[in-house]
Amino acid sequence: MVATGFPEHTDPNALIVGPTGVALGAHGVLYVADTAGNRIAAIPDALDRTHPASGGGTTLAHGGRLASPLGLAVAPDGDVLTVNAGDGSLVETTPSGKLISSRTLVANGAGDLFGLAVAPNAHGLYFVDDAGSGADANSLDLVH
Repeated sequence: MVATGFPEHTDPNALIVGPTGVALGAHGVLYVADTAGNRIAAIPDALDRTHPASGGGTTLAHGGRLASPLGLAVAPDGDVLTVNAGDGSLVETTPSGKLISSRTLVANGAGDLFGLAVAPNAHGLYFVDDAGSGADANSLDLVH
């Protein structure tokens, strides 16, 4: 166990809302999309911890452009990429917590963005869009 104390609550649409996306950054820092806390948490020395970090780790970013962050990945330059359930945006934050940019990926959010991964060639970003119906439902999209 690397951390304790993340908030969580039940939700009729999502069953449970709590920490979701995770990614390992430089120097063993584990970043967590804390959906219920509307923040990005950072847990230092995640690979070598002998005791869990209390309080869900330290807060890298909170509020602002974050709107119920779900998916999370670390970009090749070390920035933290987060997709929001609340507004359908992709948010880029530096490891020091500075907002770099924000971009809308889906129109209304509605909890539709989940998985997030940097393309193997580092020239794009894959994300899961749980919105829509028929052939458009549960799609894997690529942002360049």
